[in-house]
Amino acid sequence: MKRGIGFGKIGLNLGQMKIAEKEPDNNECGGAGKEKDKGGQVAGFGSFGKIDHSNKITNLMVTENEATDQSDDYVDEVNPDLAKMMGFSGFGSTHKSNRDLNKEDKDTKKAQQFDVDAMFASVAKTAQERNLVNNQKLEEAGKAELESEFVVPGRSKEDTSTSVDDNTKGSDDSDNDSDDEVIGPLPPSAMKNDDEDDSGEDHEDTPVDKIPRSHEIKLEHGQKAITSLALDPSGARVITGAVDYELKFWDFAGMDPSLRSFRKIKPCQSHILNHLEYSTTGDKILVVAANSQPKVLDRDGGELLECIKGDQYVLDQSRNKGHTAQVNSGTWHPKIKDEFLTCASDATMRLWQVEKRGKESRAVIKCKNRKSGLRANPTSCTYSRDGLLVCAVCVDGSIQMWDHRKSFVNVALQVPEAHQFGLEITGVQFGYDNRLLATRSNDETLKLWDLRSFKKPVNVATGLVSKFDQTDVLFSPDDRLVVTGTSMEKGDKGGKLIFFEKDTFNKAFEMTVGSSHVIRAAWHPKLNQILVGSGDGVVRVYYDPQRSFRGAKLCVVKKRTEAKQVNYIATQRIITPYALPLFKEDSIRQKSTYRQMVKDRKDPVKSHNPDPPQAIKGTGGKLAKGGSTLHSWMARQIAVKNKDDHIDPRERILRHAKDSEDNPYWIAPAYAKTQPKPIFRTEDPDEPPEKLTKRETFG
Repeated sequence: MKRGIGFGKIGLNLGQMKIAEKEPDNNECGGAGKEKDKGGQVAGFGSFGKIDHSNKITNLMVTENEATDQSDDYVDEVNPDLAKMMGFSGFGSTHKSNRDLNKEDKDTKKAQQFDVDAMFASVAKTAQERNLVNNQKLEEAGKAELESEFVVPGRSKEDTSTSVDDNTKGSDDSDNDSDDEVIGPLPPSAMKNDDEDDSGEDHEDTPVDKIPRSHEIKLEHGQKAITSLALDPSGARVITGAVDYELKFWDFAGMDPSLRSFRKIKPCQSHILNHLEYSTTGDKILVVAANSQPKVLDRDGGELLECIKGDQYVLDQSRNKGHTAQVNSGTWHPKIKDEFLTCASDATMRLWQVEKRGKESRAVIKCKNRKSGLRANPTSCTYSRDGLLVCAVCVDGSIQMWDHRKSFVNVALQVPEAHQFGLEITGVQFGYDNRLLATRSNDETLKLWDLRSFKKPVNVATGLVSKFDQTDVLFSPDDRLVVTGTSMEKGDKGGKLIFFEKDTFNKAFEMTVGSSHVIRAAWHPKLNQILVGSGDGVVRVYYDPQRSFRGAKLCVVKKRTEAKQVNYIATQRIITPYALPLFKEDSIRQKSTYRQMVKDRKDPVKSHNPDPPQAIKGTGGKLAKGGSTLHSWMARQIAVKNKDDHIDPRERILRHAKDSEDNPYWIAPAYAKTQPKPIFRTEDPDEPPEKLTKRETFG
């Protein structure tokens, strides 16, 4: 008996399969073959080559009716929405759509191919449509709540009520499924929507709104005018210099509300500090004073180098190693951290390198007048933002520029009569776009230049009084404003800081700073704070608590440090009248001070009694009141000691003969060997008598 192979309910009878018998058939296909069963259905997969209808696989355990019922149940379980979303209609031949397709094309059916990208795109599209519908419903519900409580300006309550009814109707018509499943955050409350609507209605911030001016602190440098001011790139420290020759260091993070500097030095002795500037890295400070030797200090004020001084008797400045006249200004290179530039009244600008320690300048630039060819003293200098141009403004009113990549012989750009001849151009600054150049002069003008058309100024502002050679000009951090200061005139309350629009040069805003001149100014881009140096020796820092960062805000919120009080506890003596003598101290006893005073009076040491005068005047090497000079002392010595002037000099000498013979000291030791016995002169009777003295003659 032949048995079939069974897998659960499915059985396979190998005996009924007529594998050996093959019936010839003319139907051939190059692809997969298909077979029809009694119901007209096509089998799931066929075989390659000729189709043999004799070989059939039947299930012995399952009848044909049960098979058809199961296939019908399988077809009913297919979800039409799933078929539409996935992009295909079934997995096998049991689906009704596949049956219809097989009926239409029995012989030409091929394997179905699926486009995965198209399926993902369709799924994403349907998801977006659902989310869009839900979000629209949420927005309409939120607007309805707002309009029910608040009336929109320009609309009546009736309009708002009608709009609310329309919105509610539209929401009722939508599907209930999307209302049940809320995707995303809950609708905001009425107050939040009100704030958002207000913020949407606010206009965009103008450049004037970004000016930090609401709050102010004062850094007291001294009593004299501030001539130099600088901030480090990070905005942590400030340095100030004034006419009093002092350089002061300020640290925002280390200061308390007392606002005191933590260090002050005099780097250039008795010379005014014309310019101060931090390097791009913030670790070095360039100090330009009114002498011919600029200095470079470290961050804490220690001297790193001092530039050499040139020979004043050398006319050709290219042969000199340094400046020979007062240095007016200087600046660091924006890209090369160890290079800086200085300009002086010897009509030259010099490029220095820190590694050479100031012993020799790297390059020399000579400034000349274009018409006359004579020397022109530069009053200020700067680099372009990219460091490719070196700019100088001269006292003849000209602006001259050189290419940093070439030799500094020929001028790259030049305007010969930019400002009035003979008046100093106090400041020059490049814009952040590196195309515009602003210059400030003592001819009461501020001019804006475009490097692309450098012959005429783009904009000019007049009536700006300046009485100092260090008046600054600068650009705002957003590059939309040009800022400069003015000096105080008669009748004014104080100097002004004026803001001009860069495009039109209209006066956007002006603010009165203190009761003195405005000389130096700085607007730090990171801190968004403005520092103004005035003529009264005060540096004012303007900031906005909302728009400014760090800087002055750090020291204002700190608690003022109080002076440390040191308490000393003295040992107190406890006097007990009835204590034992053992515990009594000698100093506690009440003694009579009069007797002790009398004793001390007699003691010459304790009473400091001076020495009494000498009894004999001018003897013993001590002088009396009369011998206060050397002449009087010598006269008294001669008068006292020379009492034997009336004796004959020979006799005065011979009276010491016996002493000299007994105890020889001078002559006898010298003639002891050659003349042991002394020989004296004998008198000759033939000689005339000796001449008598006046006293012997006249008695």
